[in-house]
Formats: sequence, C-alpha cells, structure tokens
Amino acid sequence: MLLAIDVGNTNTVFGIYRDKELIGSFRLSTTAERTSDEIGMQIHMYYTFLGLQISDTKAVIVASVVPPVMYTLINAIRKYVGVRPLVVGKDVDTGLKNCYDNPKEVGIDRLVNAVSAVEKYGSPLIIIDIGTATTFDVIDAEGAYRGGAIFPGIKVAMEALFQKASKLPRVDIVRPEKAIGTNTVMSMQSGAVRGYAGAIQGIVREMMEEIGGTCRVVATGGMGRMMAEYCDTITDVDANLTLTGLRMIYEANRDKFDAVEPIGPLVVSAEEEVNEHL
Repeated sequence: MLLAIDVGNTNTVFGIYRDKELIGSFRLSTTAERTSDEIGMQIHMYYTFLGLQISDTKAVIVASVVPPVMYTLINAIRKYVGVRPLVVGKDVDTGLKNCYDNPKEVGIDRLVNAVSAVEKYGSPLIIIDIGTATTFDVIDAEGAYRGGAIFPGIKVAMEALFQKASKLPRVDIVRPEKAIGTNTVMSMQSGAVRGYAGAIQGIVREMMEEIGGTCRVVATGGMGRMMAEYCDTITDVDANLTLTGLRMIYEANRDKFDAVEPIGPLVVSAEEEVNEHL
C-alpha cells in the first residue's frame, strides 16, 4: 500500500492507496505544535479503523507547503509506519514542465494538482484550488505549467472582515437565496459567496482569453464543490486531485521508492526524536 500525504496550510490530508484504489483518507489540522507521537498515533488509529495493517504500507510520499511541520511529520512516519518517506520537490520531481519565472516559487501542491489534472482531464486546462488561498493554475496545450493567480481564500477574507470591523459578526459561509441581504448576516454571506463567484469567473474568463480559447476548468480544495455550484465556468470538481497526483508521481518514480530500504518501526523513547537531517 501507498500512504500519500498532502500538507496544506490549514489541513494535512492522508490518503491510503492499494494500487490505484483510494481505500480511505482523513485529515488533521496542520500545526507545528503537534508532536510526532500524536501524528503517529492518529495514523495508527485510522489504519485500525479501516481494518488495515500499517506494516503493509511499502511507500510514503509527501507534498508540503508548510516547512515547519516537516520534522515532526517525517519522524512520525519513520517511527510509526517504519518507512522513510520521499518528499516531492526534494526527493522526487513532478515531471511537469514549469514555465514560471522562478520555478521554485510555485507551491508544490499546485504542481501536483497539475500532474493529476492533465492526466485526468487533458490540456489546456485551468485548475482552481479553493482553500486557505484561492489559486488559479494554467496548463497550456502542451501540458506545461504556465503560471496563474493567487488571492485570499473566502474563509480568510471573512475572518479578516470579522477581525477588522468591530460591528460585523463571524458568519457561516453560505449563499442566501437573494442577492440583496435584509440583515447584516445575509448581507455578509451574499457579498462573500457572490463576490468570490464573480471574481473566480472573471479571472477564468481573462485567463481563457490569454491562452486563446476555452478549456476545462477543474475546482478542488475545501470550498471547491460549494463554489462550483455558483460558477458556470467550472466544468469539473475533483476533491482528491492532490492525492491522485501524489499517487501518479509515486508510480512514475517507482524505482526511487523501491530503492528505499524499509527501516521497520523504531523503538524511540518519548524524550527522543529520530536524528536525521531533513
């Protein structure tokens, strides 16, 4: 089995694959305060919940945009799974042509999404990841990563509004039936959802003009499905785009993963961490 891990700014998603089948997935909040033992025990608990043996995990692949959590995460995997994980961008490459001015500036999750989306939906393509940040990624007709756009996620924006405007409450992000809100909560909800839907559609249309025509638009991320209901430009929703991309990158680099010697579960005391340069 393969354990694929997507470390995002808000959540870390763990996906367990048997060949190409996603057996199950779970998420933990991403925080540098969590210890390797906490992470390791959560992984063990989920395997037990699914009736799986953690010793059947032969490879672990990680994509991360949060460097501060990597030390404890990798130690958790080595201590509790008994496998040395390979990190995308460090140990293995995505295999995607990256045309960014400085290719290293692109978040690795965006490139992993592109690998998955191109394989599943073809190119040209626009990918919208609607999470902590809302990112737009453009893949040209040749399957190369051209660039994109970034703006604050809807939850981040609404939290900032709550923090900075003393009379505005914290509200649930739902779309009222009417655009004209008749109270403060409805007005905030209408502005948030309709505003973001309008921004998404406007950015997508301009991007399509720049690449010279229409293309498929794939939404992913925590808010992807909800926003797709209000954006005619979104053609597909794929909640597991990043996990699928990690699996594909693993399959394309099987030789590197097969070369990793299993280390077996480590017996490490609560006062110790695995001593390895990351």
